[in-house]
Amino acid sequence: MKAFLIVLDSVGIGAAPDAAAYGDAGSNTLAHIGQAVGSLRLPTLQSLGLGNIPPLLPGGLAIPGVEPIAIAAGGFGAMRERSQGKDTTTGHWEMAGIMMEKGFHLFQQAAPSFPAPLIQEFERRTGRKTMGNKAANGIAIINELGARQITNGAWIVYTSGDSVFQIAAHEDIIPLPELYAGCRIARELCDPYVVGRVIARPYIGQPGSFKRTENRRDFSYPLPEPTLLNRLFDYGINVITVGKLDDIFSGNGVSRSFHVENNPDAEAAILKLADQADSFFCFANLIDFDMLYGHRRDARGYATALEQADQFLGTLLSKLDSRDLLLITADHGNDPTFKGSDHTREFVPLLTSGPGQMNKALGLRDGFYDVAQTLAAFFKIPAMPRGLSFL
Repeated sequence: MKAFLIVLDSVGIGAAPDAAAYGDAGSNTLAHIGQAVGSLRLPTLQSLGLGNIPPLLPGGLAIPGVEPIAIAAGGFGAMRERSQGKDTTTGHWEMAGIMMEKGFHLFQQAAPSFPAPLIQEFERRTGRKTMGNKAANGIAIINELGARQITNGAWIVYTSGDSVFQIAAHEDIIPLPELYAGCRIARELCDPYVVGRVIARPYIGQPGSFKRTENRRDFSYPLPEPTLLNRLFDYGINVITVGKLDDIFSGNGVSRSFHVENNPDAEAAILKLADQADSFFCFANLIDFDMLYGHRRDARGYATALEQADQFLGTLLSKLDSRDLLLITADHGNDPTFKGSDHTREFVPLLTSGPGQMNKALGLRDGFYDVAQTLAAFFKIPAMPRGLSFL
């Protein structure tokens, strides 16, 4: 008996009821990508009922190329996030059962973004100066300041629309162990501000050809309470993460991790796990949609990645048997046709395959934590504090 929770990072399906409060009214990641490229070919997701979801949403927009079907092979619905925020940590934590009533602290967009005492103590403890100190696109600020870093060895620090303190460092100038040590210092200093993540952003190359590497690491704010992962682990169920989720949960409740930073490697790890006979829970994040295409406002690249992932999901389904459960969803939106370059506050799709899930309308779920409650029911452990199971 296996359960897979696959998070298609940033694949939203329409503006949430409170989207205007986040400046995201009118966003719709899936529908707008389909409109931008003409049509999407997602036969696996369509067979599970992806095209049946927009009619459930207030003002839902059809996804070009993904029509509703009369008999879906799975369950279909959408989820509204109840925590404050629209970031990776908040979304994944809520799926695991946590409610962030207040939300993480956001730094100001205009320079200087970070408070002077924070920067001064970071510089003192790391022995290096900083530059940047503003909200910026990661590639853009590396191109802007990378040559100076090669010369002066100063940290490049920046934030975004999310609750993040990001540190970019050329691997030949600031070795990875020093970068990670600097991030741990920043994590300690950012805790009093309730910052969601400190992120190591290493890169290589020369001016004009800088390239970020896959040695990124995320240092998350301490979990405020036990999650579904902790509960399953305590009851002797193997919890396996794929992607960056070991970082997002700081290893809490994780039996084994496949830390990878791209979709192909994550998909390969998931398919290898599907071939195993053991009982386990696999929590996986497919990051490319958000990292490579959403933030860079590349609708066509996003569409291609969706179509490739659809093929992967078809292969995964072929490996599962009638006892296994597959849940497919997202952690937030990132509409590549929308203004700016940040996440968008959206409903996320919910698709299921497994026992009793065929052609089942799951409706609009009021909280991502319904996922945690469903998995608790599937593995027959005591109920989580929040959420309603849709099994």
